[in-house]
Amino acid sequence: MQILISNSSKEAIYIQIKNQIKEKVLSGELVEGDALPSMRQLAMDLHISVITTKRAYEELEKEGFIYSIVGKGSYIAEQNADVIREKKLTTIEEKLVEVIANSKEVGLSLQDIKDWITILYGER
Repeated sequence: MQILISNSSKEAIYIQIKNQIKEKVLSGELVEGDALPSMRQLAMDLHISVITTKRAYEELEKEGFIYSIVGKGSYIAEQNADVIREKKLTTIEEKLVEVIANSKEVGLSLQDIKDWITILYGER
């Protein structure tokens, strides 16, 4: 499993880890029962503190993406299709809010955004 950390990002490192693992689950790259690297191994691979990876895993567990078994490790939890859809919709909404804010900052109109979405949606 590859996770990329950006030291120049405004997001904390544990959030970057959490979000990347969530994206892998939501995209189907990681599925129920897949083992995650140990907190220690991930910390070594990323050259970060074990405390940082521990926090990311704890957040993922709180959100229902993973479960941990003491002495065995952390695994991808079963994901209900309705829950995955809802989480994806929440992600879309968050990204749209950011797009709208950025668009307003540069003076784009709602119609400009609609035109872009229409073009980009049709290309995929």
